Amino acid sequence: MQGHITKYTQKRYVWYFITTIIIFILPFIRMNDNHFFLLSFDHKKLHLFFTAFDTQEFYLMPFVLILLFLTIFFITTLGGRIWCAWSCPQTIFRVIYRDIIQTKLLKIRKNINNKQKEYEGQFFKKIIGVLIFYFISIVAVSNLLWYFIPPEDFFAYIQNPGEHLLLLGILFCASLFLTLDITYLAEKFCVYVCPYARIQSVMFDHDTMQVIYDEKRGGVIYDGKTKLYKKPPEGECVGCEACVSVCPTHIDIRAGMQLECINCLECADACSTIQNKFNRPSLINWTSAKAIQTREKVNYFRFRTIAYAGVLTIALIALFVMGSQKEHMLLNINRSTELYSIKNRNDELQITNAYTFLFQNTDNKAHEYYFEASLEGVEGGVKILRPSKAFKLEAGAKDKQIVVLQAQKKLADNDKKDTIFPLKIKAYAVDDGKIVVYRESIFVYPKNTLLKGKE
Repeated sequence: MQGHITKYTQKRYVWYFITTIIIFILPFIRMNDNHFFLLSFDHKKLHLFFTAFDTQEFYLMPFVLILLFLTIFFITTLGGRIWCAWSCPQTIFRVIYRDIIQTKLLKIRKNINNKQKEYEGQFFKKIIGVLIFYFISIVAVSNLLWYFIPPEDFFAYIQNPGEHLLLLGILFCASLFLTLDITYLAEKFCVYVCPYARIQSVMFDHDTMQVIYDEKRGGVIYDGKTKLYKKPPEGECVGCEACVSVCPTHIDIRAGMQLECINCLECADACSTIQNKFNRPSLINWTSAKAIQTREKVNYFRFRTIAYAGVLTIALIALFVMGSQKEHMLLNINRSTELYSIKNRNDELQITNAYTFLFQNTDNKAHEYYFEASLEGVEGGVKILRPSKAFKLEAGAKDKQIVVLQAQKKLADNDKKDTIFPLKIKAYAVDDGKIVVYRESIFVYPKNTLLKGKE
């Protein structure tokens, strides 16, 4: 086995940069005025994959949440707490505050490789560091809000602070909380507050990738929680404790898997640097408990990961299928409290039913709408008395139409009870043949005894 220096930390920083850029610019990208993801409580809209859905179409949200949790389960089962070190905002902001602001910029910390030591004094510099991060937190919280308030509205709102005090309150209070979290709670948040650290154990198995110290090569240092040696009497560990000094959560990975470990792999980089001097590979690796014992490759394709991948694929397909069935027009039909109306005009009986049609244009442009009505199994059974022509709705607008349907002929001959006919409604955009919805209701025709009294 030959030594080499691992570059996990550098790879993490590159991934942080890519992730940050994507998350930051994604709210500004629009297709047909729709965002990739936007849950707007103000406009009562959900934008998903550049398609807009109304509040009545929020049936997609459970699929989104299911997809989110399944992804977390799958990634955790496969790669352990890879989310914590490689994508969690808490970890990214801690790197920005501790490694960039405190260490590189203000020189409060003397060495980026020693995260255990706390430096006393330098009160003024520490205040400056907190203030710098607070301004960063304002930008970060604003970025989060852009997924709930689109940037085009957000920047217009903050120009009129008196009319949007709630928005500003959320922005500045959330920024203060984030600053308190990153500058004071620090990694204690990961250990004591974040629930993910506690639920991960039920998702681990012997093939789950973890940060593991190789006791067979390095030697035994701990007996449970009891530290036996600084440098083991047998083994390749030299007792430098570089892996301990660099750990952001203040643990010794040589004691075994611990709740505090976030899989940042900085200890692996530190150990590889030391072991490389002896032309040996790192004693700390990102591998599985089974692989470290058997000296075989990690088994990625096992029942758990295949099952999660399968269910995840099904949920993703269901989300796309449901999303592709979006209706660009919403229509709710309510009958009036009066079953029917019977009138005699020019010695002709007119039997009508009244309805309330609630239309909504969920497309991103204006359309003219109308509809057709027919009775199931009865040709030419009803005609539309009202409205007599198509009506226009702007993008996103709603309208209530009182609809009156009249029987065109004698539909039933029943002396004892009213007759109920299934009613089919086809509503459509006059100017776009692709926008069509179908709804069902009923048409009630009165019994003969009521008709005779009106003749």
